Amino acid sequence: MIGILAAAALMASAQVPPEQQASSAPPQEPAATQLEDVTVTGRTLDQLVGKFVEEVAEPNRGRGLARWRDGVCVGVANLRPDTAQYIVDRVSTVAEDVGLRPGRPGCAPNVLIVATDDSSALARGMVSARPVSFRMGGGGMDRGSSALKDFQEADRPIRWWQVSMPVDADSGVRATRIPGDCDPRTCNNASGSVLGFAPIIPVFAASRLHTQIVDNIFRTVVIIDMDDVAGLTALQVADYIAMVSLAQIDPDADTGAYASILNVFEEGSDIPTLTGWDKAYLAGLYRAERNELNRAAGLQEVEGSILRAHARARAGQSEN
Repeated sequence: MIGILAAAALMASAQVPPEQQASSAPPQEPAATQLEDVTVTGRTLDQLVGKFVEEVAEPNRGRGLARWRDGVCVGVANLRPDTAQYIVDRVSTVAEDVGLRPGRPGCAPNVLIVATDDSSALARGMVSARPVSFRMGGGGMDRGSSALKDFQEADRPIRWWQVSMPVDADSGVRATRIPGDCDPRTCNNASGSVLGFAPIIPVFAASRLHTQIVDNIFRTVVIIDMDDVAGLTALQVADYIAMVSLAQIDPDADTGAYASILNVFEEGSDIPTLTGWDKAYLAGLYRAERNELNRAAGLQEVEGSILRAHARARAGQSEN
C-alpha cells in the first residue's frame, strides 16, 4: 500500500417435471378458479428517467449538478502497471465519449484512484494529512462534514469524494470565496467589506429564471478496496469508477430497478460494463446547459437531455 502522504501528494499535483402417466379415465374439466382483478401499471420513459435521476444524482447542498468543464487527468496508484494503465485508459475513454479532453502522459491527476487493502484507514489518513484538499471551505464545494465522515468510515468496495466549484459558465472564473481569499488591490483598504474578499463576476443579463453560474467538478478521489473487488473484471471496476468520477453519484443510491453499472456489487448482478442507462445519464449531463436558476428545473433539464440521448441511441440502433 502506498504511503498516505504519497497518495496525498499525488492527489494534489450481474427439472422439467416428469411426464404424467396416461389414464384410461376420461379427462375431467378443471374446477373454475376465481382470480382477483390485476392492475398492471406501466411507467413511461420520462417517468423512469426522472426517477433514475432523482435516485442517483447528488449535487452539493444548495447547488446544481456539477460536471467536469474541460478535461480530466486520471492517476492510479498501488496497482500493477498494466492494470493501472488499463483503468487510466478506460476512464479517459469514457470521459472523451462525453466530450472531455483526456489528460496526456505526465499530467497532474485531478482524478486520483488509489488501491488498498484497508480503504477506511487510507481514507482517514488522506483526510488527516490534507484536510483542505477534501473541504476547502467554500460554499457549495463539497457534500459536507457528515458525508466526509461517511467517506472515511463506511464499508464500501469503492468509495469516492469530489470537490466542485461554482464558476462563471462562460469564463470558468471561480464564483465563490474560499478562506484566504483577498484581492490585493482592495482587501487592505476594504475595512472588512466583502468586496475585498469575494470574486466579482460581471452579470450581462440579469434574470430570475436563469443563471450564468454553474458548478464544475475539479477533483475526485477514488479508493478501491482490493479484497472487495476481487470477483470483478478490470472493465467492471474501471466503468464503475468512470461513472462515479464523471458525475455526482449518491453512494447510497438504490438502482436495483435499472440496468446500471452501479449495481455491480449487488448479489447476482451480471452487469459487465456501462449500460445504456449509464451512458444516457452521462451524455445527458454533459449536454445540458445547466442554466436554470431553480434547482428542480435544473434536474428536469438534465432529465430532458437524457431522454434525447436515449432517442439518439434508439435511432442509431434502428439504423444498424
